[in-house]
Amino acid sequence: MLPHKQIEARLQIAVRAVLPDADAANVLVRPCDPKFGDYQTNALMSLAKVRKLNPRQLATDVVAKLDVADVCEKVEIAGAGFLNFRLKQTALEATLVAASRGEHLFFDKAACPRTVVIDFSSPNVAKPMHVGHIRSTGIGDSLQRVFRVLGHRVISDNHIGDWGTQFGKLLLGWKQSLDHAELERDAIAELERLYKVINADCDANPSRLEEAKQELVKLQAGDEENISIWKEMIRLSQIQFDTLYGRLGVKFDHTLGESFYNPWLGGIVADLLASGVARESEGAVGVFSDGKLPPKEDPFLVNRDGEWVADPALVRKSDGGFNYTTTDLATLDYRLKTWKPDEILYVVDDRQSQHFKKLFIAFNRWQPDAAKKVKLVHIGFGKILGEDGKPFKTRSGDTVKLGDLLDEAEERAFKVVSEKNADVTEAARKEIARVVGLGAVKYADLLPNRQSDYMFSWDKMLAFSGNTAPYLQYAYARIKSIFRKAEVSGAECQVSGIALRAPEEIALAKHFLNFGITLEAIAEEHRPNFLCNYLFELAGKFTSFYENCPVLKAEAAERASRLVLCDLTARVLKQGLELLGIEVVEQM
Repeated sequence: MLPHKQIEARLQIAVRAVLPDADAANVLVRPCDPKFGDYQTNALMSLAKVRKLNPRQLATDVVAKLDVADVCEKVEIAGAGFLNFRLKQTALEATLVAASRGEHLFFDKAACPRTVVIDFSSPNVAKPMHVGHIRSTGIGDSLQRVFRVLGHRVISDNHIGDWGTQFGKLLLGWKQSLDHAELERDAIAELERLYKVINADCDANPSRLEEAKQELVKLQAGDEENISIWKEMIRLSQIQFDTLYGRLGVKFDHTLGESFYNPWLGGIVADLLASGVARESEGAVGVFSDGKLPPKEDPFLVNRDGEWVADPALVRKSDGGFNYTTTDLATLDYRLKTWKPDEILYVVDDRQSQHFKKLFIAFNRWQPDAAKKVKLVHIGFGKILGEDGKPFKTRSGDTVKLGDLLDEAEERAFKVVSEKNADVTEAARKEIARVVGLGAVKYADLLPNRQSDYMFSWDKMLAFSGNTAPYLQYAYARIKSIFRKAEVSGAECQVSGIALRAPEEIALAKHFLNFGITLEAIAEEHRPNFLCNYLFELAGKFTSFYENCPVLKAEAAERASRLVLCDLTARVLKQGLELLGIEVVEQM
């Protein structure tokens, strides 16, 4: 068990001894300002407040029952009841030795694994994936990787848009205007062209719109020809999806599109009506406000001209068609019955926040018992902006296609890599450029607070300095070069003892211990940027260590000890980048 976990476990035992009725599971320790120690807890103050006890006296009583002498120096009581813990050097060194032997990599598996469903990416059939898809795809993939490495059961589901009104127009275009040669050359581009042509026709001519609606009705009624064409559109789209996900290294456990849930939609609306959760209004069926929330907090109300008016979640339109809410309720019901998750995470941009508020409330009213058993979370995120501060577009004003973006990333990285490594073979430079280019795009997207908009800048994301993927990838490659010079491998760096003497060694070693805490924070708050910042700090502390502590020129015992620090840094960097979906190379 890692030192902070040992402290935490024993602290909880001591709290239970003093306060048998306390929920000691919430008594946690966290890293703190180094001037106070290595770890700190403020949990005793809240326990004292609830019980109207003197917090410092409670802290004194708990410390009297606390035995961490093998892990920490004397525990300090500070302020109104903080407890400060400073690790013993021997405990720190022993933790590093265990890591060097492969016993852990500074994180523990979850004591109580959860089942987590993660819904992310969700592109639309017959449309090209665009730059905006990098956000949901990257955040969702990083989260599934973190949950998995911590030992949770993860079910990832790509809820693709493969149903809806657009297919009436696509079917009409396919039958009347399809260019078979272009479909063979670039299927998605041809489908996009068809949609644009027919959509413009429908806008200009009501009779064309009626034709498209009839094609949709035939599809929904199970017309054999329309179903066959629709399935072919899905097949062609899946080729695009698989190609792009393959480049990004993203995998899903399931790809259940909207159409999968069609058989249940009518029954759900009937159930919602019968239970009083939904009601009819102007020929449509919707879920309305129940008046239990203040108007400003009620997603089923909207303020128009100073008056709060109904803004229901429609589950059936006046023409009999179903809405996203209907499909999402069916999806939620299916996931709960099939996978029995503890949590369902929806990685969808912030513009859909109202939809998810309505969805979660509607489900809670519909199935209150089931809703108590699952945590539903909308993981929202902001927009990608160009350097002009406006939504990121091509020079002609079109949406940037994801495939084109990845191509350009690799091309730009190839130029940078070629300037630095002219003597490396072209094939090797292309592979380095692939890893660096794709890593740069992913990292730049994961680095900001996910709920912030961020500015897309090729120069910044491909820089080998600052908080970027190339900087971290270069730090990893640099460490690997140390082992090539030493003519040993990282796997050979196992020692019976590590001696940490220089302050830079100690600072690096202590930073390792925060790796697991960072991963747990990501799982709790769903913010991969925590890991980006952790790795950037790790690379900085390694640089400080390497510049101030000779490694290869040190005496034998010190050399071996410092090579272990190098190896552990490389392993944590590689593992951390992998959890962000980013590869490394041994030479750059």
